[in-house]
Amino acid sequence: MSAIFWKEVKSYFYSPMAYILIGLFMLLTSIFFIPNLMYQVGSFNNVLSNMGFILLFIVPVLTMRILAEDRKNGTEVLLITSPASITSMVVGKYLAVCFVFLVLTLLSLIYPIVLLAFGATFTAGLVGGYIGFILLGMTFISVGVFCSSLTESQVVAVIVSYVMLLIMWLAGSLGGMLGGFAAKVLGWFSLLTRYEDFTRGILGLSPVVYYLSFITVFLFITIRVIEKRRWSQG
Repeated sequence: MSAIFWKEVKSYFYSPMAYILIGLFMLLTSIFFIPNLMYQVGSFNNVLSNMGFILLFIVPVLTMRILAEDRKNGTEVLLITSPASITSMVVGKYLAVCFVFLVLTLLSLIYPIVLLAFGATFTAGLVGGYIGFILLGMTFISVGVFCSSLTESQVVAVIVSYVMLLIMWLAGSLGGMLGGFAAKVLGWFSLLTRYEDFTRGILGLSPVVYYLSFITVFLFITIRVIEKRRWSQG
């Protein structure tokens, strides 16, 4: 697993992709952060909410090649027939993307540090917001990795990933419009509702378990998709 992890991490940072996406994320976050400086807003919660929305566009591009590229180049066959298990392969690749995401998250800490330098106070909402942001990002990545496993086309992987994430992001709002049983089902899939709890400083065990379960389920499905291809290829 470690060999796969470091191989993928190096492939990100040896190419422009990681730097472009990190730069784009920082640029967009800076735009949302400007009002905090202009109007001397000490709360970082509004920026965290927008950072979560930015991930809808960043993560699909970040994950598009992680499995689709192997399938297109034919290297997937070598990976699934190697001594390493499919589980370790998928988890290793998933953790590699998470590593890039955590680098991005670490760089974003410059914004609350600036607020603290201008006299803002360190609140539980900031800590909870970042915990929620990390869990949200890792959940998005698990969905993106799954979508990348479905096709050899990186463009298709981006589109499917974006559509799935957008539906999950808007599920709560859609459920409110439909009402009844549909509202309960869509409410369960709503990633935004639980993320907003974190940004308000509400630290509960339930949303943490929800996100971790979501990640586990999508990684499990991804492993099954690849295993099915292995057996179908003999």
